[in-house]
Formats: sequence, C-alpha cells, structure tokens
Amino acid sequence: MVYFDSHCHLTSEAFEGELEAVIERARTAGVGLMTCIASTPTDALVAVDIARAHTGIVCTAGVHPHEAGSADEAMLAQVRELLALPEVRAVGECGLDFHYDFVPQAKQFEVFEGQIAMSADHGLPLVVHCRSADEQMIGYLKGMPSGVAGVLHCFSGSDELLDTALAAGWYISFSGIVTFKRFEGQEQVARVPLDRMLIETDSPYLAPVPHRGKRNEPGFVGLTLAQVAHMRGMAPSDLAAATTANALRFYGLDPDDAGVPTGHERGTP
Repeated sequence: MVYFDSHCHLTSEAFEGELEAVIERARTAGVGLMTCIASTPTDALVAVDIARAHTGIVCTAGVHPHEAGSADEAMLAQVRELLALPEVRAVGECGLDFHYDFVPQAKQFEVFEGQIAMSADHGLPLVVHCRSADEQMIGYLKGMPSGVAGVLHCFSGSDELLDTALAAGWYISFSGIVTFKRFEGQEQVARVPLDRMLIETDSPYLAPVPHRGKRNEPGFVGLTLAQVAHMRGMAPSDLAAATTANALRFYGLDPDDAGVPTGHERGTP
C-alpha cells in the first residue's frame, strides 16, 4: 500500500533537527506522498525548500486564521507570488477559527476572502480550516466562486456543513481524531463518497491512538486510515488506493510521476 498524507506540517519546530528521520520513517511505513501545509508565507518558503529536496512531497502557501491578524497587503502579495511555484499545489491553510478567536472575526473573513480570490485566480484548490464557525463556512461554501475546489481538513463539523461541502463538490479529510474514544462522527465517515475522501495526520498535532498525547508524524497516517476503513467496512488497501488517487487528483499531481509536480491541471475536481 502507498499512503498519501494529505496534510502535515513538516516545517513545525517539533521536527527541528529530526526532519530527515521523520521523513525516512514515513517512507518505511509506506507513506510515499505528503503535502507540507504552510500557515504563513515565511512558513511556505521553508515548505517549498522541503518539497524541492524530497520527491513525493509538495506544499501549499497561505495564511492560517490564527495568523490572519498580521496579514497585510504585503503578506498576501507574497502568498500570491508563491502560488506560481510548481511545488505549491494549493492555497492554505486558510479558513475560520472562532474557537480560539485569536483574531477578530472581521479580519478572519477579510483574509479568507482574499485567499478564495487567489484560488479562483490561480486555479488552485483551497485547504480549509474550520473550527466553531460552521454556520459562516456554510455561507461561504454556498457562495463559492465557480470552479473553486477545496477540502475541509481535519473534519469534525456538523452534518449540515458536511452536506453543504459535498453538494459543492468539495473533499473531506479525516485525521487521527477518528481513533479517539470520544469520536462521534462514525456515520459521517461512512457516508462521505469514496472519491471525495482524504486522509491526513495534521502532524505534529492530533496523534492517533496508540500515540495520542505524543508528537504526531506522517508515518502514523496508516493508523488513521485503518480506523476509517474499519468504520466503512472495507479493506485498508482499497481505502489507501482510493484516498491516494483522490489526493493526487486534488493536488493536481500526475500518478505516473509519484507526486512530482507536473505544472498542469492543478486543483482539478
């Protein structure tokens, strides 16, 4: 089986000094493909360097809602420049977070809307963070510009948000949360169409059981996938094949190149 960790933060300080070992452990565990998610333009520059140095790793560029407070026009212009690079396959991580509310909601809306416009202009999908903002995100999904694709990453939202995203043709990604004892979204996991599902670690966060409470790594993505496969009543190998194909399609990658950017058809639904 070849796994695609569709969302990991390889630029995190949690991996400082150990990144090559972390990537090697992931390869040993069958994780042939990874997307290194950025939270700021500075973060994205490091992610680009990681992607350039490792076959099968691509990255994103964007402004996380926690970082939106410092997002001025110069920062957003830097994101736009980064989106032209072949290693950069999506806009994000962007979105809304009203759980922590580190940034005023009006500013979060402004920065998110700017990145939606970038997605439309560059033909790149959105990698979206949504926490405690389901109602507002539903509104954005219903009014999304034509042709803008996206994924709700680390999904733990409402049925209405799930239904709205699926109706818009978006992807849904599940993380190690599905392995937690208190996870209550089994029915949601079971009804996401197989061709719209992604699997992620969100590492170094949200390590799956039996590693919960420890640093997460891309090499653990198989544990999340196995749990999702169990919830859906299917073989892990079949789910791995499907979710890898989905992530390749989402990030506009050529399967024959094993994750090497082609420079064409990025973000194709």
